[in-house]
Amino acid sequence: MGSRLRSCSIAACLFVFLFVVVGAGLHLKPLGAFLAALSGSFLVIHGVHRWSAGPARIEREEGRGSASRRKEPTGNTVETKEIFS
Repeated sequence: MGSRLRSCSIAACLFVFLFVVVGAGLHLKPLGAFLAALSGSFLVIHGVHRWSAGPARIEREEGRGSASRRKEPTGNTVETKEIFS
């Protein structure tokens, strides 16, 4: 519960920060500043998650290395069978 609350409060603070900075910096009307802060918040949060995840998690999310995308064998492979007695 505490972790979720902290994540939500950080996202809310990021939204307010972007609302003030983008709205004042670009001299936007209130609705334009709201939309810019709303879209910017999600982009920043997504970027931080991707950046902090590391390459292994990104590959898992994109499906690389999963069983669903098996490589087709090339023409120069030899099939072998092992017999256990």
